[in-house]
Amino acid sequence: MNRRTFHRAPEGERRQELIDATLDTIAEVGLKGATVRQIAIRAGVTAGLVRHYFASKDQMVEEAYRSVLATFAARADDIAGDPRTRLKRFITLNLTAPVANGRSLSLWASFISQVRLDPELAAIHRDGYLGFRNDLQGLIRDFLEAEGRAAGEVDCRRHAIAINGMIDGLWLEGCLAGELFGEAELVGIALSSIEALLGLPLGRDEDTGTPHSPGRAATI
Repeated sequence: MNRRTFHRAPEGERRQELIDATLDTIAEVGLKGATVRQIAIRAGVTAGLVRHYFASKDQMVEEAYRSVLATFAARADDIAGDPRTRLKRFITLNLTAPVANGRSLSLWASFISQVRLDPELAAIHRDGYLGFRNDLQGLIRDFLEAEGRAAGEVDCRRHAIAINGMIDGLWLEGCLAGELFGEAELVGIALSSIEALLGLPLGRDEDTGTPHSPGRAATI
């Protein structure tokens, strides 16, 4: 376990450092194996200082889960371009590193096993899911409208649910066995499937710099 060097930091920065140390520890030893002492050692602080910021391990875990969900997915607001480009880049970013890698998989597996058992984690998970799906729904709506197609809320919601499920499945495959796929192969499958679902082309590959043809997937 790597121990960080102690340094004085503002309250907000110190709190985030402890959350990062919590996530690093969970990724290494799992949710149940991560203790306050281990997290303190990794952060280079005392257990007493950890308790100054967090009343309990449960609170640390909850804050860590909120933080990791924010990094598990690209956000639509951070993606520039026309509606077609934004949708393509959103899909691409969510199927490649750093969103799709071994650390993300380890954290996902640790947290997801507890989501159905812990009401607080379940609420955090629900908020994260809805945030991602709403982002995707907005991108789909903007794309359809730009193409002169009907973009009703019900249809866009259904498309977002379907595409989100597809992204989840391809993300998991890429994280578990990325060496089995060619470069950007999973991204190409996702984009082709979305084209078929929406009945519209997503444009040439140069728009996002991501080839449709198989090559080598992001390593995990």
